[in-house]
Amino acid sequence: MTIDRRGFLAGSSASLLLSQLDRVFGSGEQTADAAEPAIPERRIASDSIAVYTTADQTEHRLSKTGTLSFKPMGQPLETQLCVFADPSKRAQTIVGIGGALTDASAETFAKLPQAKQRELLDAYYTRDKGIGYTLGRTTIHSCDFSSASYTYVDEGDAALKSFSVEHDRRYRIPFTKQAIATAGGKLTIFASPWSPPAFMKTNGSMLHGGKLKPEMRQAWANYYVKFIRAYEKEGIPIWGISVQNEPMATQTWESCIYSAEDERDFLKSFLGPTVRRAGLNDLKIICWDHNRDLIWQRVSTILADPAAAKYVWGIGYHWYEPWSGGDMMFDNVRLVHETYPDKKLIFTEGTAENFKPENITAWRLGEYYGRSMINDFNDGAVGWTDWNVLLDEQGGPNHVGNFCFAPIHADTKTGALTYTSSYWYIGHFSKFVHPGARRIAVSPSRSALLATGFVNPDGSVAVVVMNRGDQKVTYNLWVHGNAAEVEALPHSIQTLVF
Repeated sequence: MTIDRRGFLAGSSASLLLSQLDRVFGSGEQTADAAEPAIPERRIASDSIAVYTTADQTEHRLSKTGTLSFKPMGQPLETQLCVFADPSKRAQTIVGIGGALTDASAETFAKLPQAKQRELLDAYYTRDKGIGYTLGRTTIHSCDFSSASYTYVDEGDAALKSFSVEHDRRYRIPFTKQAIATAGGKLTIFASPWSPPAFMKTNGSMLHGGKLKPEMRQAWANYYVKFIRAYEKEGIPIWGISVQNEPMATQTWESCIYSAEDERDFLKSFLGPTVRRAGLNDLKIICWDHNRDLIWQRVSTILADPAAAKYVWGIGYHWYEPWSGGDMMFDNVRLVHETYPDKKLIFTEGTAENFKPENITAWRLGEYYGRSMINDFNDGAVGWTDWNVLLDEQGGPNHVGNFCFAPIHADTKTGALTYTSSYWYIGHFSKFVHPGARRIAVSPSRSALLATGFVNPDGSVAVVVMNRGDQKVTYNLWVHGNAAEVEALPHSIQTLVF
């Protein structure tokens, strides 16, 4: 089923321990960084609440479904289901929400009619017509979601004299520049490598794992700088880099293995000093960039070394082990946040794998995103990045057959765009939570609902509430002794803005 966006275009957890509140949440006057402007306070009780809803078995797709008002409530009864929110208690500052601008997305985009290209760009990168992405990820040469493996240098050129991003000028660079322009001229972009060139690796291949040769560590560190400078010249500033995508996964596609000690030593002795010598002092370096399962072991090993820790801006992570049926391991992320509160957490990649056309309308796709995003933000994440922003009707292109889902799929034969449920679920965050927003204290009183909330730089508050159950749930949004009664439809997500 292809979802018609015209209606949207037209209309457009757990409880916190009291002992941790003062450390995790600040007062309304506090800011996460001295350079950030203070977010103004607002009078909550006099505000109306705009309710935006996406729900299964309905036509609601980020639809405005009501306007509510706060009324005095005081102490709720134990039997009254509530979502408690306190905009004066503020935690981490949000960098952005978005998705990856891959070769696959760019190649698929190039096959679309011009009108559909415009629709796709507006759907992602505008806030009035779309869901307002502000964060993006790109790759340092090829990954599995490229039509073939490639690098930016000739084989064996450790001096990088042949370095050129000419390959990317055909699809990826033009697509990225259009996304930036549609986003108003600014898009926060970080880049990740899947593998060094084959000649730099122990297995002589970009594929099937292998490791970086010790004698190639400086050449590989230089490669990052060459990439950043080349993209800057193309009009694409690179805000950050991760050291290595999925450093513990031996894949049939581009991959490279780093133990925690390998990554620590490469970062402190080669990559960190190299980017600093290049004058890239504001570049954000992200370590790990893999699943939640081993995140604490990796981070604790790297950050135990001050010489490595000084280069680490934050820790990136994915969700793939849980997608296969296991627990989503949110507690591991929370442990990292509690142990190393001075380092940022950023979700760097997630998608539903094993693409099948008959599952493109599955509601569980969106619910998986909603559950992950709510928990990740509640556990301290400052940003959240989906994988490919666009794929074709087969879940590609992909040079190793690793086909996946995306929030939007294009039929390259007809030009039709299909919006999956994940697009709408992500939009409940990205459309209403802006860069510079602060997460606020939000606590549902029953496990039937998941919830989180944010206060934006303009003082507006967005509370996101998700009902994964089969039954309608009525609850009270309770703020400072005032409340409004809200109805959450089965298998729905809402954003309440006031």
